[in-house]
Amino acid sequence: MRKNQSAPRLLSRRDFLRLSAAAAGAAAAGGVLSGCSGSGSGENVRLMVWSPSQDQAKDSGEWLQTCCNRFAELHPEWNITFVYGVADEAGAAGTVSQDAEASADVFMFANDTLTTLTDAGALAKFGGIYADEIASTNSQGLVDSLTMDGYIYGVPFTTNTWFMYYDKATFTEEDIRNLDTMLTKGKVSFPFTNSWYLPAFYFGNGCTLFGDGTQEELGADFSGQKAVDVTNYLIDLYNNPNFTVDADGSGMAGLRDGSIKAIFTGSWDAAAIKEILGDNMGVAALPTFTLNGEEKQMYAYAGSKAIGVNTNSKYMVQAIQLALYLGGAESQQLHYDLRTVIPCNTELLADPAIASDELVAAQNDTFDRTSILQPFVASMNNCWTPVENLGKGIRSGTITHDNAAEQTEAMNAAMNSDGIS
Repeated sequence: MRKNQSAPRLLSRRDFLRLSAAAAGAAAAGGVLSGCSGSGSGENVRLMVWSPSQDQAKDSGEWLQTCCNRFAELHPEWNITFVYGVADEAGAAGTVSQDAEASADVFMFANDTLTTLTDAGALAKFGGIYADEIASTNSQGLVDSLTMDGYIYGVPFTTNTWFMYYDKATFTEEDIRNLDTMLTKGKVSFPFTNSWYLPAFYFGNGCTLFGDGTQEELGADFSGQKAVDVTNYLIDLYNNPNFTVDADGSGMAGLRDGSIKAIFTGSWDAAAIKEILGDNMGVAALPTFTLNGEEKQMYAYAGSKAIGVNTNSKYMVQAIQLALYLGGAESQQLHYDLRTVIPCNTELLADPAIASDELVAAQNDTFDRTSILQPFVASMNNCWTPVENLGKGIRSGTITHDNAAEQTEAMNAAMNSDGIS
């Protein structure tokens, strides 16, 4: 834990007394969490909390248990019993939406599953002083990643995106600005058949999804010459002898044996890459690529991971306070110290000890400068398979320069369809 760190901003006792119990009741009914009410001293409270297994593991420092115990110490007015369960951020939404009443009071979720949770009526809205707390300690982009119809639906605790790792012994800081330059110096691996990664090139040449990402009626625009030019670029990229497809861990294996000098992944692989490259590990936001003689910026999908509150919680006041604490500065600091989970709290990001970390800088630079917020409209589900199929078609040789235009338009049509034919 960082020394001399100020305590997280929790509501004062005065606030508890000032705000009515009606706020908690409204939240439990699917309303807006905008305040909390005081409780009698020693009230018995039972909170079920879900997180990934790594956050509860002894060899990872038991982050969740440590934070919950600290929260209980900060609130002696409640006798809290914590019940822990395992659910990762990607899978929690499916479980909660299937049976919200039997699910956790507080859980972690990825923002791209937001609509699954809200469609099930299982995710509480944050308003009033709660929304103010979230907005004052996070960037606007992070707040936007959890906002729908004007309401905030979670407390962000990290950004969720991918960026570039590279071998400093092979590439200079000048080299890494452009992918094509890198390909003249060493072998680069990229998840070419993974549709969370491949759109980065299309976004770089003006393709869009649902307008600004929220305008579902506008659909996907991966069509026209702008998209065809990217497909042709990708065909050439795949055939470059210094390029290789990263699949099933091959990129990491190549780093380990020295055959690959750069890969694209996220903070979850940082420890393994550091073990391989040591002091030669470089981390950076996404490079540009050269298309028809012009430099274009790659753009990753970006989102957030957040703490959510179940609308069915019987202890709404305590659940929302716990969510704010788990997503607050003190808990984010411990998450970073124990598991290298990159903080997003603006106070922490201003700390020189954190700001100087290359990994933190790369992830946040990517989020702020070389990414787009991943849309969470329902039609986004139609976009994954067509893009994946295009990457696989290039790899198999069935998509060539001769049919690139036809295949690109077919991809776009499938992205705008409710079914893949």
